[in-house]
Amino acid sequence: MMLKDYRILVVEDETTIADAIEYALNQENFLVTTTSLGKKGLDLFHSYSSDNQNFNLVILDVGLPDISGFEVCKTLRETSTVPIIFLTARSDEIDRVVGLEIGADDYLCKPFSPRELVARVKTIFRRIEIESQRHANDSPDENHGKKEINQFSLDEQKQHIFYQDSLLDLTQYEYGILKLLLKSPNQVFSREQVMLQVWANPEESFDRVVDTHIKSLRAKLKMINAVDESIKTHRGMGYSYRP
Repeated sequence: MMLKDYRILVVEDETTIADAIEYALNQENFLVTTTSLGKKGLDLFHSYSSDNQNFNLVILDVGLPDISGFEVCKTLRETSTVPIIFLTARSDEIDRVVGLEIGADDYLCKPFSPRELVARVKTIFRRIEIESQRHANDSPDENHGKKEINQFSLDEQKQHIFYQDSLLDLTQYEYGILKLLLKSPNQVFSREQVMLQVWANPEESFDRVVDTHIKSLRAKLKMINAVDESIKTHRGMGYSYRP
C-alpha cells in the first residue's frame, strides 16, 4: 500500500485548524475525512469499517464540544488498534500521560506546525509499510517466528504476544516494550534504552512516557493473572522482565 492510499479521520472542532490539517494531508494525497464532533467521529469510523474502507489513522482533538477526545479514544480502543494522534491546547504533562495511558500513539500540543503533524503521520505509516513488507516476505509456516518465553508466546511475524495462551491487546509501544523485555530476561533497561530501541523519534518524547506504558502493560497482564509480577521495577535504574 502506498502512502497516498491511507484514509485518515480528523476529529477537530476548530475550523481553521481542521482546514489546515486537511489541506496539509491532501497535499500528500492522503484520503481525509473531517468532523467537529466526537460522536460523529465514532459513527464515521464504525460506518467506514463496516464498508471495508477502514480508516488507517485518527487525528483526535482532546477538547471537543460534545464528548472529550479521551472518551473517543477509549471507545475506539475497545475494538480497534488504529493509530491515534492526539491534539490538545493543554500542555500539562498529566494530560499527555493520560492520553498515552488510554492508547494514543502520539501527541501534539497546539499551536503546532501542520508540516510536523504530516511528518509524524508519515512516520507511523512508513513503519506500518515496513512491517507489512517484512511479514509478506516471511515464511508462510504458521509457527515461523514464534518464541515461547515462560508463560509468554512471542510471534514477531504477526506482532502478537500471548500471555498464558491469551492474546494481549497491545498498542504499538506496549508491544515494543514487552518484546524488548521478553527477549532479554532479567536484563535491566533504563528508560533511555527503552526509548532508543522502541520509539521512532525518542528525542521528541519524554521519560515519563515509558512509565506510562509500563503501567498500562502491567494492568493488561493483571487482567489475565491478578498476581502477575513479570515486569520488575529497579529504582533509579529501569525495568526488566523477571521469568
